[in-house]
Amino acid sequence: MTQGEKRKFIRWDSIHLLDYLVIEPDGSEGRYSMGRTLDVSLNGLKMETSYELPDGAELEITVGLEEDLIDLIGRVIHKSRQGGRYVAGIEFVKMSAEGRRIFRLYTDAFKRFQQQQGDDTP
Repeated sequence: MTQGEKRKFIRWDSIHLLDYLVIEPDGSEGRYSMGRTLDVSLNGLKMETSYELPDGAELEITVGLEEDLIDLIGRVIHKSRQGGRYVAGIEFVKMSAEGRRIFRLYTDAFKRFQQQQGDDTP
């Protein structure tokens, strides 16, 4: 990790489609929409959306990695506006053991690919 890097987990630059449902503070369902990942790790992801997400919002997310769909619960921990889009850092709150296994396989495979290409920096 570089100096000033706050992440505990390596994130691999990666773009995958996802859908999300905002869970309102009272537990009701809020906005449903689509987005895409900008990077992923075992503990979270950065996603780009067309709509601004509420601070601290919980989201039900389905993300596609290769041929697998992973359902998880995440929380918005930071956000920004970049051009006409919004970018949010999502920390995983709940994910099945199978989902975590798939994320681990994906990040391990990406790391091996980078090493084969002669670039072992995340």
